[in-house]
Amino acid sequence: MGPSPRSVLPTFLPMLALLLLAACGGGGNGGSGTTTSSPAQAVASLDPGAPKATGITATDGFNWMNFRRQQAGVAAVTRNSRLDLAAQGHSDYQRLNDVITHEQTVGKPGFTGRTTGDRLLAAGYAIPSGGYAYGEVISATSDRSGFNAAEDLIAAIYHRFVILEPIFKEGGSGAATVSGGLTYFTTDFAAIGLDTPAQDLGKVFVYPYPGQQRVPHNFFSDNEVPDPVPNRNEVGYPVSVHAFLGTTLTVQNFTIQPHGEGAMPVQLLKHDSDPQTPESAVAIIPLSALKSGTVYDVQFAGSVNGVGLTRSWSFTTQ
Repeated sequence: MGPSPRSVLPTFLPMLALLLLAACGGGGNGGSGTTTSSPAQAVASLDPGAPKATGITATDGFNWMNFRRQQAGVAAVTRNSRLDLAAQGHSDYQRLNDVITHEQTVGKPGFTGRTTGDRLLAAGYAIPSGGYAYGEVISATSDRSGFNAAEDLIAAIYHRFVILEPIFKEGGSGAATVSGGLTYFTTDFAAIGLDTPAQDLGKVFVYPYPGQQRVPHNFFSDNEVPDPVPNRNEVGYPVSVHAFLGTTLTVQNFTIQPHGEGAMPVQLLKHDSDPQTPESAVAIIPLSALKSGTVYDVQFAGSVNGVGLTRSWSFTTQ
């Protein structure tokens, strides 16, 4: 069968990116423009702590994102019915207009608000004049699995910056399916009040998390716009470090290597050279696919708000 479209987009403060993926059925690992199959279903069947599938795309996607947040040590977000309403409205708009976008157009079927912020307000979610943050990730795929939609979004590094942002406290999801066609999945995150407790200011969270198993070995960079690794397509699975929004995370050294071997060439993503990366996060993307069934060691040295820190951890590919 021919390739079916799979698209995901995030918005987070000024950040906007586009990911276009193609896969047959539920995914594949061959030829140009395809991605490896999502490991979500395998993880769900093997990990006793994984959420149980409900068959409801929005609920399963929301639960999977919380599952991954908690595995990485990030607090789960509380599901908020008004954020659900905003997310569902945007999924409905995209289904009715056969489009994947963060911006709605006045007068189009299902219009609920031009921007994410407008839609949150229209859904009755109160955004104060003081400190707040919100973010949105969306996908369109022929796969109706919420688990797989969430896993695909986490794999895309600019989307992961939104999903694993530690400051978010609430979230909501919605999904809408075209009969015989695409499923549009939306998740909105928000935090009212940005005062991070002093004891959390120096914390960082990493992904893949220490000891993680069945980590995908590749990612197709050309399908994300802006392209995080220009002039390359198949690259290794992104590795990231996340601090709280409002802090400044700097990097002095960030490496990945197969256990017992030398460091791999990588593309480093940091805010001062890549505006799509928030000041509170950094990432590396190996310039070649990782090997299957292999332990990878990661070393990070840097600082949060000028206070030095180091982290060393390992994960294993699927």
